[in-house]
Formats: sequence, structure tokens, C-alpha cells
Amino acid sequence: MEQRPLGRTGASVSVVGLGTWQLGADWGDVDDSTARQVLDTALDSGVTLLDTADVYGDGRSEQRIAAALGERGGDRPFVATKAGRRADPFVAETYTPENLRAWVDRSRRNLGVDTLDLVQLHCPPPAVYSDQRVYDTLDGFVADGSIAAYGVSVETVQEGLTALEHDGVQSIQVILNVFRRKPLEELLPAAAAAQVGILARVPLASGLLTGRFGEDTTFAATDHRNFNRNGEAFDVGETFAGVPYDVGVAAAREFVELCGDRTPAQVALRWIIQQAGVTAVIPGASSVRQAQSNAAAADLPPLTDAELADLERLYDERIRTHVHSRW
Repeated sequence: MEQRPLGRTGASVSVVGLGTWQLGADWGDVDDSTARQVLDTALDSGVTLLDTADVYGDGRSEQRIAAALGERGGDRPFVATKAGRRADPFVAETYTPENLRAWVDRSRRNLGVDTLDLVQLHCPPPAVYSDQRVYDTLDGFVADGSIAAYGVSVETVQEGLTALEHDGVQSIQVILNVFRRKPLEELLPAAAAAQVGILARVPLASGLLTGRFGEDTTFAATDHRNFNRNGEAFDVGETFAGVPYDVGVAAAREFVELCGDRTPAQVALRWIIQQAGVTAVIPGASSVRQAQSNAAAADLPPLTDAELADLERLYDERIRTHVHSRW
């Protein structure tokens, strides 16, 4: 699989990674055996980037990754984790050096490593992105070898632009998909100019872009697509990319028609891969079939100019008014 440099970290990662939120929590139940099969399938398919977080299953995702990698041996993939959503209360003042140290050390234990490859501030309160004390603390962790590099995960374009003002930031993780195009306008060009990597998350709009959902589709009580549709638990943009469900289902039907005989999910991933400035896309998977299909998107031919224009029109006509000004 194609590998691209991740910012100035010196590491290169596969253009399709594996997001492991599903392997921890909030997507229904995924047992240990299935989680291991998904990880093995992704890695066997050429994936060299795993994205996780300390709050995915309260550490379960990190621990499952550690167990799988410990048994596989061989070349270790690049593991990006996140920190900060354990803050209690969830306010900027909680992002103290002491708490940041505790969160980082907990992830080091969960992942079984002395040095974390990448730690991303996990969509913290907005004020954190301009708090020099936080960046100074992270610089200290790089200096003492606790982490090799750090970045940020953001909800809004403006948060990403604020983070880019700090030289130590090596990566920005942002929601980017056919239904969330705003980062293309300013954030991706600015990150490219600063040699900062872009990791695109929620690439399938929580599954909308697979075309498998209808207006009457139901989700498990433990699935965020059930309990966070209106932002009850966290930012609503993380669920269906912030698109109202019925609007998204209708737009997804048209998207499927534009895909022709290709798998909609793979077309959605291919669209992201070919956007200038993107380092990698990090779809999740809760089954071996999904992991295989996601990885195979890297081999799909680039979309044509006409196809790209059709997808832009779809966004402008059906989606833009619902999301573009919000994030």
C-alpha cells in the first residue's frame, strides 16, 4: 500500500489506516476475538497506521492493540493515540502538566511501550488549542522520550488553524469526507505549507456513505449513532458527520448511484485519499470484511474530474447548508 510521510515525524504511514474506536466502545459490542481478527486483517492488508485513544472503551482499544502486536511480532505499525477526554471536569483548566503526564503514562502502560509514537490532544475545550503551557508540557514529553511526537484532533477548521500556530504540532486529525468538505478550503493547504500531516476521520459519515442505511434503520443502545444524534454525549459532528439523519440517508442514495458498480465505501475513501494534503484516512471496521474492503480502497483508480464535480454538486445541493458553517 502507498505510504506517505506523516508531517515532520520522520515516519511514513499507509494511506489507509485503521481507526479503532469500534474496537473499544460506542459502536455496539465487539468481542476480543473479532477485534483481534480485524486488527490482523488490516495489518495483513498493508495497513501501517493504527489510530486509537485512551477513552475508547476506557483503554480497551489500546490494550487490544498491545495484545495483538505483542503476539504478531515483526515490524510494528505506527500507533497514534489520543489524550484529554479523561479530563474531569472537561474544562481547559484541567489540562495541567500533572494530568497530561498521568494520561500519557496510562497510554504507555496500556500500549506496552516506553515511547508513544504520536499523542493527539483529543478534541479538548477550544481554549486548550491556544494554551502555550499545554504545548510546553508536550514538548517536555518529547524531550524526555515519553512521546515521539504530538498533534491535535479537532472539531472545527478554526481549531486546526489555531493549532498550526504552534511549531511542535506534527499532525491534525479532522473530520473530512464527501459530506464534510470545509477543511479543503483553508486547513489542508495551511497544514501542507507547514509540513503538518492530516489524518481524516469519520470518512464514511458514520456509515451513511456505505449506502446501507434507510430511514427506519435502528442502532444498538450502546451505539453513538443512537445516543448521540443530537450531540447528547459529545460533539454531534462526530455522528453522521453532523448531517441530519434523514437528509444524509437521502443524499447517500444519490451518492450510491454516482458510484456505479464500485463499492460506495471504497469510493468515499478514494475521494479522501486523492485530496491534496491528506496523509491518511482512518476508517474503522467492526468485521474482517470491512477491514479488507477499506484497505482495498487504496488500489482504486483516482476519481475523474467529472466524478469529483458530481460529488461537489451533491454536497452543495444537499449537505452544505447543514454543516458548512458549523465546523
